[in-house]
Parts: sequence; structure tokens; C-alpha cells
Amino acid sequence: METAARFEPVRAEGARILIVAARYYADVVDALILGARRAIEEAGAESELIEIPGAFEAPAAIAFAAQSGDFDGYVALGCVIRGETSHYDYVCGESARGLMDLAIQDGLPIGYGILTVENAAQAVARADPATRDKGGEAARACLAMLALRNRFDPES
Repeated sequence: METAARFEPVRAEGARILIVAARYYADVVDALILGARRAIEEAGAESELIEIPGAFEAPAAIAFAAQSGDFDGYVALGCVIRGETSHYDYVCGESARGLMDLAIQDGLPIGYGILTVENAAQAVARADPATRDKGGEAARACLAMLALRNRFDPES
């Protein structure tokens, strides 16, 4: 049984969080969105949702949105299921690298909720807000990083 490290939820009254959802596997992503929205609401923050075609587009979407200055943090949601070609490896690696580059270079609080799985059953199990709740985990990670950034840079 997989156990995840749990941490105390962070309060983020009035924070604006953008959820960027890759719609390629819509049913899985709907569950991730449900978990993320619930976690953001429980923290006292607000969320806005934008939809993108796939996980590969998540870094660009967040970079575009960050230029507006309208959001305090970001949650990237999606699902990549291994197929018969190396496409899986490129999408997983490049989306993760792109999001990490934004977090490090631009100081953006980003929760990573892009599932990288072997099959649909694994995706469904991880996305379910009643069990693994990876969407909620990604939102809570975003909120924790927002609090950490604010601790070290109160002007942001």
C-alpha cells in the first residue's frame, strides 16, 4: 500500500490560484480538478480553471498566466499514460522540467498534479478525491510553496 507524506494544510485567505488542466483524459482530470478545488477552498483561497489540450502545454500556459500578475500560485493537472512509443517519456519529462524551470527561475508556487502512469486503472485510482486525491495534494503543495515564498519574500 502506497502511503504519502502528509503535512498540515496551509491557510491562504484570499489567494488566487490558477488550475491549469490538461483535458486529454477528461474523466481522470475531472477527478483531479475536484480534489484541487476542494483543497483550495478549504484553505480559504479562490481558484480559476483554464483548460489546455495536454500536459506538454502546461508550462507555457502557466508562463502566459504568470505574466498577468493575477495569480498567487498555480496547479498543473493532467494525466499521461504510457503507450507503445517514447512519446510518453518526452511529454512527462518536458512538462515536469518546464514547470520546475518556472518554479525556480520565476519563483512561481506550482503544484505538480500531472499523473504519469502505466495504465488507466492507475490513473483512476490516483485521481479519486476520496482515496489518493493527487489533485488535492498538488493544490496543497502549491499553497505550501506559496506560504514558503511569502515567508522569504513578503513583498511578493
